[in-house]
Amino acid sequence: MLENLIYGFGVAATFQNLSACFIGALLGTAIGVLPGIGPLATISLLLPLTFGMPSTTAIIMLAGIYYGAQYGGSTTSILMNLPGEVSSVITTLDGYQMARNGQAGPALAVAAIGSFIAGCIATLVVAIAGPLLTAVALSFGPADYFSLMLLGLIVASVLSEGNVVKSIAMMIAGVGLGLIGTDVQTGQQRFTFDIPELSDGIGFAPMAMGMFGVAEVIRNLEMPEVREALKARISRLWLTREEWKRVAAPIARGTALGTLVGILPGGGAALSSMGAYTLERRVSRNKHLFGKGAIEGVAAPESANNAAAQTSFIPLLTLGIPANAVMALMIGALIIQGIQPGPRMIEAQPDLFWGLIASMWLGNLMLVVINLPLIGMWVRLLKVPYDLMYPAILVFCAIGVYSLNNNNFDVFVTVVFAFLGYVFSKIGCPPAPMLIGFVLGPMMEEHLRRAMLLSRGDPMVFLERPISATLLVLGVIAVAAMAIPSLRKGKEEALHQA
Repeated sequence: MLENLIYGFGVAATFQNLSACFIGALLGTAIGVLPGIGPLATISLLLPLTFGMPSTTAIIMLAGIYYGAQYGGSTTSILMNLPGEVSSVITTLDGYQMARNGQAGPALAVAAIGSFIAGCIATLVVAIAGPLLTAVALSFGPADYFSLMLLGLIVASVLSEGNVVKSIAMMIAGVGLGLIGTDVQTGQQRFTFDIPELSDGIGFAPMAMGMFGVAEVIRNLEMPEVREALKARISRLWLTREEWKRVAAPIARGTALGTLVGILPGGGAALSSMGAYTLERRVSRNKHLFGKGAIEGVAAPESANNAAAQTSFIPLLTLGIPANAVMALMIGALIIQGIQPGPRMIEAQPDLFWGLIASMWLGNLMLVVINLPLIGMWVRLLKVPYDLMYPAILVFCAIGVYSLNNNNFDVFVTVVFAFLGYVFSKIGCPPAPMLIGFVLGPMMEEHLRRAMLLSRGDPMVFLERPISATLLVLGVIAVAAMAIPSLRKGKEEALHQA
């Protein structure tokens, strides 16, 4: 593994890839700082930047945007009590109280330090677990892959925000949208309604940018703009020895929890940060300080969400399965680059796999350099009126979508999905399961057809193979568990707190 990591650092340390990592982390942080725009919308908005780039450079930049946006939300949470995205909601509970108590500097410092330590450890887990899981995945057959993807869809739906029935309905709708276009095997067009532009299916970039990017802009416009940043001067951007003693264990526990949760389908930064905060509040010696400015209440969730952000790449790179909606965006970006993620990626694209892992360490170091010394710039950015920023964002989206195929139809598709994304948010339908279903739908169909061909049309093949049968049983258990009132109520309360 050491030789592979050295090779990866050689790939990541080139001027082109190093610049892409830095620019991605910088832009991700800049947009992630803006209240209401999280990693999902940030990556959707900045996806056009990677068009035309080499595949390794593109995925390194997108990864930098991801954990840059993931960290950027902590700044507004601490200084303004406005979380940039869902996982930063937990940080507001104690981070903003620390800022009001004159400890904004230590709060920002522990968020950066915790994220850096957690990111480095989680990246090491990715480097170790990736090849091991890939070796296991190579023994999977088409039936096993179909069952694995079905399990991923089910778990992502039952763990997503909102009503389980609505989440499953959105997932099914996403699978249906993914099947639009020309059947690869028969050459027949499906659900195109004689529209020539749909013969190749709905474009991933227009859907993602409309559903998550433009729709997010529309939602932000209808909310009153209240941005009263903390007026107290920020000083002492470091920790004292006593503070180090208090945060060492919370960072370790948050890192461990986030590393595990990030790998799970449907897991992500929001669940990991919420779980880390809950755990810390129960085991900490300073329970009485939580909610009043406990530094442990910032260290644990910030470490957990960054660890989860890194380890969510494991199922993406090894199995080609997105652990969450952001990873579904990553799969779409890889497909746009002509790369099919999966267990053979290490052999087929070693520069991409090991270069990405090495860039994660470099990116985490860049985040510390970008955020702490430039905190004054981020505070000033928060004072820019949103009505001056959103026209530029929309123009940038339109140009980016059009440039992909030089086709006006893609811009219209973006507008349609922006409208749908806005409507879905109003009626309580989470769009993330739709995106995951849209990405996994065509893959599931391919593996389903392969499995049925190999078994000569016998559907029992999904139950005869032990791996496939086990995965299907787990999927049934996941659905049944959410039918239990106490578990469903616990999930809704947890997501409401997050």
